[in-house]
Amino acid sequence: MMTVNEVCKLTGVSIRTLQYYDSIGLLQPAKRTEAGYRLYDDTALERLQQILLFRELEFSLTDIKTILDDPGFDRAEALTQQIELLTLKISRLEKIVALAREQKQKLKNKGELIMEFNVFDTSKIEQYAKRAKEKWGGTAEYKEFSEKNANRTDDEKKSETAEFMKLFTEFGTMKDMDPASSEVRAQVEKLRNHISSNYYNCTPEMLASLGKMYTADEEFRKNIDTAGGEGTAQFVSEAIAAYCK
Repeated sequence: MMTVNEVCKLTGVSIRTLQYYDSIGLLQPAKRTEAGYRLYDDTALERLQQILLFRELEFSLTDIKTILDDPGFDRAEALTQQIELLTLKISRLEKIVALAREQKQKLKNKGELIMEFNVFDTSKIEQYAKRAKEKWGGTAEYKEFSEKNANRTDDEKKSETAEFMKLFTEFGTMKDMDPASSEVRAQVEKLRNHISSNYYNCTPEMLASLGKMYTADEEFRKNIDTAGGEGTAQFVSEAIAAYCK
């Protein structure tokens, strides 16, 4: 058995993230001590490894939980896809490193720099990740999102993203309010309706999960705080928690 601190040192996953994974049922400890401290066995660590590999495939935590909890989950097939995707990423990085070294040598010899941009292309990785998601993304929410997103143009997708982030900008102007106030509850309702209209049916359970993710996931936190100012992600999380009560 390993303690939370030992798992963090071994995997690089923060204590906060492990706590969040436990709270949403994604990764629960094998047991707890009498004092309530989490302990993880090899089975839990294997599941954590799968979670991290699926994160490389850019799956949401909600989808990962559904996949791993599926009795028909094929670990061998999943690993095959994960290996192929990671190999594509490694190949791309190696080409970028080779280009950087060549450019450095050209500068040293006062030669003409190479105008090469193909190495930065991520289309192969994106196409493979898309195929993987089509294979594993079996949740109703994922399917609904895929259907709604399929016919949107790039400009429409950008516009929708801007509208979505505008909601967090509005939350940022409310940070001095009580998260449980009627004004803030109305804003949470607006967020929920927007998600249901443009992405997938945002049930109270899904909304509560998103609220936790907005602070636990560093990328979510950063994007929301960029839109509404520092502390906005935490405020939104608290507002959603109050709303879902």
